Amino acid sequence: MAHLRSHRPQAGTPTGRLLWLSSIAAVVGLGAGGAAWALLHLIRGITNLALFHRWSWQDVSLTNLHAGPWIILVAVGGALIVSLLALWAPPIRGHGIPETMEAILVRQSRIRPRVAIAKPLSAAVAIGTGGPFGAEGPIIVTGGALGSLIGQAMHTSPSERKILLASGAAAGMAATFGAPVAAVVLALELLLFEFSTRAFIPLVVASSIAGAVHIALFGTGALFSVATHDFAGLEKLPFYVLVGVFAGGLALLIIKGLSLIEEAFARLPIDLFWHPLIGAVVFATIGIFVPRALGVGYGTISDILGDKLVLSTLLVIFVAKLVAWWVALASGTSGGTLAPILLISGACGGVIGHLFHGLYGGISPGAVAVVMMAATFGAATRATFTSIVFLFELTRDYRIILPLMLASVIADLIVHAFSADSLLTEKLTRRGLHVRGDYEVDILRTTSLHQVMTRDVETIPIDAVVGDVTEKWDRGGHNSFPVMDGDGSVAGIVSRVDVLREDPAPDAPILDIASTDVVTLAPSAPVIQALHAMLEEGIECVPIVDDGRLVGVCTRTDVLSARRLQLDLERRQPGVLRRRRNA
Repeated sequence: MAHLRSHRPQAGTPTGRLLWLSSIAAVVGLGAGGAAWALLHLIRGITNLALFHRWSWQDVSLTNLHAGPWIILVAVGGALIVSLLALWAPPIRGHGIPETMEAILVRQSRIRPRVAIAKPLSAAVAIGTGGPFGAEGPIIVTGGALGSLIGQAMHTSPSERKILLASGAAAGMAATFGAPVAAVVLALELLLFEFSTRAFIPLVVASSIAGAVHIALFGTGALFSVATHDFAGLEKLPFYVLVGVFAGGLALLIIKGLSLIEEAFARLPIDLFWHPLIGAVVFATIGIFVPRALGVGYGTISDILGDKLVLSTLLVIFVAKLVAWWVALASGTSGGTLAPILLISGACGGVIGHLFHGLYGGISPGAVAVVMMAATFGAATRATFTSIVFLFELTRDYRIILPLMLASVIADLIVHAFSADSLLTEKLTRRGLHVRGDYEVDILRTTSLHQVMTRDVETIPIDAVVGDVTEKWDRGGHNSFPVMDGDGSVAGIVSRVDVLREDPAPDAPILDIASTDVVTLAPSAPVIQALHAMLEEGIECVPIVDDGRLVGVCTRTDVLSARRLQLDLERRQPGVLRRRRNA
């Protein structure tokens, strides 16, 4: 008598496990919020000590820095410390987000403990000694490392550890900028590579708690304020289309320029250890003449959005910050990309706003700068939705949301047309790791077995002998056959493995070697269940049974045919107008 059992994989994450994962994410969010606070204060302390020669934890703007040749020595000293830390923890070089993506994709979301220590420390030293970086990249990496370490310490799957890593990264961003919604979207777009309930809930929990930490430490106000502007409606949208085109061009310039300078550093006939020191000499020299090009630059961003800078100043800041950041980041110094991109694109947007202010009354350079920031950042990182939400949360200015959305997608379209990689994936592509950023419906979960199963099934009668089966295999065909009894029901299944393992005589009854513990599925089951059954049970085909009777089998070839259905959905079909012309 055959034992027929239906394969039923776990449908989703159990509620208890989801609650447990969310609880751990809450701890990660709190820890990442504290780490963000500590890193920001460490940057301020080092900045005050290294550049202003005083002991203080107060925030300070580099606008009034009286820079001289001495600043080169300070920057080189900071770069030397970063290079020494990189000998201990090599992944700290650069802004760190590509390395975090790589850890998720190829290392089961495992980040080494020393990275969690060396990354924020190296970033604090680099930025505090004048490095033209943002703190957000290192904070995201630090929060992600915290989530990964907690996940490694506990009994979790790699997928759950990925969720904790992404929760920590999002929490770090939420605690830094007070932008919890953008932090959630950033993790979904760049780190998780999935959108599911089990990922979304812990992510929101961690970001909410980290956002609350930001409020407790920094207050509830917007991080930046935008100068008064007027957006009336459709008549001004064409101008923001033009802004989107400029933003797309700037994003391409940022991506390609950084790649070229990284390649130039790679060709230098000196050890990688000395590259950050060269970068420090370059950006510090620029900083002597343009102090605003150094450091994080939040104060300068505020001035740009507040429309407090003249055209010539904006041009100088744009060029100086871009070159200084390019060289510093390409040299392998530890630092972030978000704040520099915002400052560079904001200055460029301010220039565009000044030039076109006379043609479009009521549009302030500050408003154009906000749109330029969002569009450039989104296009350069391929995180367009994140950039839209992020700039809205930073400014709390809903009046600019429509032109911001339009310009952002136009910029993204331009970069998509001319660059296969983003600022974050270009380095990974050079390492041979291709990151796919599009989310698609899993065709194996939406296709039923009755759409792909083999209906004309070759079977073996229950009274057959082993020789009958070997003859079928000699003629070619499947490696497995259902064994049928007289009433049309499945009595077992026999495969080549069964014969090779038992080595029976040719006249031995087939039931002596056939497996009678048969996994079956209903025709309405999704194809993914058949794939799970094949992998978990170590079988090559799954009988499809309806009301106890065999109606087909699903083989590995049938599973692949579901992908063919997906390809068919991408093929163009003649429209109504073409069919009428051909009639």
